[in-house]
Amino acid sequence: MSKETNTPIEKLFGSKTRAKLLQLFFENPEKSFYVREMTRVIDEQINSVRRELLNLESIGVIKNETFDNKVYYSANNKHPFCHALVEIFSKKIDLVQEKDIRENSWEEYCRPVKNYLKGLIVTNRLPGQDGIDLLIIGNDKTKKLTRWAEVIEKKQGKPINYVILSTDDFIYRRNVRDRFILDIFEMEITKIIDPEKIIKE
Repeated sequence: MSKETNTPIEKLFGSKTRAKLLQLFFENPEKSFYVREMTRVIDEQINSVRRELLNLESIGVIKNETFDNKVYYSANNKHPFCHALVEIFSKKIDLVQEKDIRENSWEEYCRPVKNYLKGLIVTNRLPGQDGIDLLIIGNDKTKKLTRWAEVIEKKQGKPINYVILSTDDFIYRRNVRDRFILDIFEMEITKIIDPEKIIKE
């Protein structure tokens, strides 16, 4: 007699891979993922992932977009079942707590360089979107901020596009309405650390 290995949620949604993909998408309804990234995250074979992506896309619960010749998949937030799937695969209180932890973590991250860091802007750069993930403002003559940014990259577990500007350079660019600075403020900003009030002045 064979052992039943499927969990109740896998039985409900038909396959282990499909259940894992739904959990990935609806625990992270604002994020996009490409196929090989998904196979690593959910630890399933690429053929199985591709097959289930076609199934989910055919019923409209996920969508795809192409950036830099890569196809990214995400939850279809306009689908009638989206809210129900978010309720099944994630708890709102957990999302709030996770957000609080994520925001507080930037305060912790900045402690080692608080004497060098004069400001920080963290953006929510989408896959394929132009721009940067971090604008770091401060004194980098000793390269402490550069080394710090490399540590942050390791902690985040992904490549980070960052730019380091001196305080004077940032203030000048902001005052002359430099296109680079304006473009950053047009992005979705998830965190600003501004101890000396130079960013929001």
